[in-house]
Amino acid sequence: MTTAHTTTQPLAVDIAIVGGAMAGATLALGLAQLSATLSATLSSATLSSATLARPLRIALIEAQVANNNHPGFDARSIAIAHGSIFELTRLGIWPKLQHLGTAIENIHVSDRGHFGMTELNAKPLGLDALGQVVELAQVGKVLFDELAKSSVSLFCPAKVTDLQAQTDGHLLTLDNGTQLHCQLLVAADGANSVVRQHLQQPTEQVDFDQTAVVANVITDQPHQHWAYERFTQTGPLALLPMKSVPSTPSTQARYSLVWALPPAKADALKNTDKAEFLAALQQAFGHRVGRFIDVGQRASYPLTLSYMPRPIYHRCIFVGNAAQTLHPIAGQGFNLGLRDVVGLLKVLEHAFSSNGSTEIDLGSSAIVHQYLAARQADRDSTLSNIEFLVRGFSNQYWPLVAGRNIGLRLLSWLPPLKRPVAQTAMGWR
Repeated sequence: MTTAHTTTQPLAVDIAIVGGAMAGATLALGLAQLSATLSATLSSATLSSATLARPLRIALIEAQVANNNHPGFDARSIAIAHGSIFELTRLGIWPKLQHLGTAIENIHVSDRGHFGMTELNAKPLGLDALGQVVELAQVGKVLFDELAKSSVSLFCPAKVTDLQAQTDGHLLTLDNGTQLHCQLLVAADGANSVVRQHLQQPTEQVDFDQTAVVANVITDQPHQHWAYERFTQTGPLALLPMKSVPSTPSTQARYSLVWALPPAKADALKNTDKAEFLAALQQAFGHRVGRFIDVGQRASYPLTLSYMPRPIYHRCIFVGNAAQTLHPIAGQGFNLGLRDVVGLLKVLEHAFSSNGSTEIDLGSSAIVHQYLAARQADRDSTLSNIEFLVRGFSNQYWPLVAGRNIGLRLLSWLPPLKRPVAQTAMGWR
């Protein structure tokens, strides 16, 4: 769906979101819900004075239609943590996606070739699942269907070709000639953010000298809702349980594989024949999930930690991968991005509840810096934890090997220690 605007005057919107993948689409739907809620007479004690004379004007600009070729909605799968499921449910989004999910009921963590291993289990925590695995291509179609029914003005396919920062907002020019003027600009356009490039904002990078090989694999045993994180000499190897397809017998299982390797080895395994790939995977992982019997199309990407020291600029907020791109260890990328989205929604909701009217400058320095303050602690701790995990578990220096294996064993021997670890893994902050 593409919304066109061909008049000579720029289209005035309150918020323009550049990037319509997971973070951007979720934010747009959350803003539409917030607008609808505030447009009605509210009975909440905290928001009783906040009513909108008109709905928020929200624009979402996305370069590609949601399909398997979309880089944000490709054939990969992601794990959505329990805390993220809670937030998506509150936003009314998860009920639309629930049928796509495969529950993670247990997580097995181990150090290949060493004694360290532990499990995280949902039942002792009183939960049905620690999280859900969804396939991005399927999620993208659902989110765009919901956007088409919402109050969001969707410009797709459309690219930002020019961006001018102005005193009262940003002027965006799209490749179809449309111009938009927004009070607040939100960059949700991924690791190679066009918005960040236009505004010449710096990033810092940590290169782990690893490349991830990603693929869907099939084993000869059912997964029974187990996920696996296996630390190998080359880096972490993760398997996420997936829904079966009609061609998959009930005695087999599909997993989403993310395998960190040295770049040269990753390139070789990405392009080798199927039998050789499966043999190498079996040797690296072991037989805990049975025998690997098939692998789908393989892809790869370099593993770095890339982040903006300050994910804000004049009337602009960066969320998701535009603000930080994580190593896939522990599967926190989307979950951290969703907390960016939720944090921004809460800041805006608070601004309306405090003001009680529509006369709010949504791109004001106060709002932008409130967002920065709200996200700082969670963001900093997550980035630090991810770097610690990668370096600590991709290292064969014997004191580190001993320390991490003792740590994993302590989690098994002392179950009360698991709860805070599980809460962090489930995205609760």
